Amino acid sequence: MNSKSPSRWARVKAPVAALAVAGMFGVAVVAPFAMPSAQTDAEALAFEERIHQEFVPNASPEADLVFTDVPVDLSEAEQEKAAAEQAAAEKAAAEKEAAEQAAASSGSGGGSVQAPAKYTGGGSMAEWMTAAGIAEADWSYVVYIAERESGLNPNATNASSGACGLIQALPCSKVPGNGYDPVDNLRWANGYAVDRYGSWAQAYAFWTTNHWW
Repeated sequence: MNSKSPSRWARVKAPVAALAVAGMFGVAVVAPFAMPSAQTDAEALAFEERIHQEFVPNASPEADLVFTDVPVDLSEAEQEKAAAEQAAAEKAAAEKEAAEQAAASSGSGGGSVQAPAKYTGGGSMAEWMTAAGIAEADWSYVVYIAERESGLNPNATNASSGACGLIQALPCSKVPGNGYDPVDNLRWANGYAVDRYGSWAQAYAFWTTNHWW
């Protein structure tokens, strides 16, 4: 036996050590890749909680006020387009209000047009989106926009413009039915998203770039 040849333990020790080091690196490598999955699961759980949370109306009208404004850093073409749409909406609202006042006056000898009633029913975003016919694949886009426009409050009212509802409609009367009713509001918003942008995904892409739609 050659005295310089390694012992059996020496021959085994090197592979064992290598495996131990590889094991430690394996943990270090696997752990970071596991983190995004855990984060995604947490975000998905939080989203599910938000859309299934039962709505409770605020106690005071002041709590329903929102103070968001359309950004001013729009291109000239976008500003002109937004201004034209708002002017047309305001004109339509004024004509509708005049017609309603005339009908009320001729029918009952006078009277005033009532503001749309605030929503007092229950339900959740998931139930409202389902009732409005919005595909579940689009829910995340709808919730993203609604959270930033109304805080998911169907009674949200813009303090300066008077825009109303989950998806802020300006004027409120442009929503068939009641702008504060979450199903009416979302049904109108669904048509708006598809007609103007082609899909909720494209509406979401526009909103994230411009912070309005």
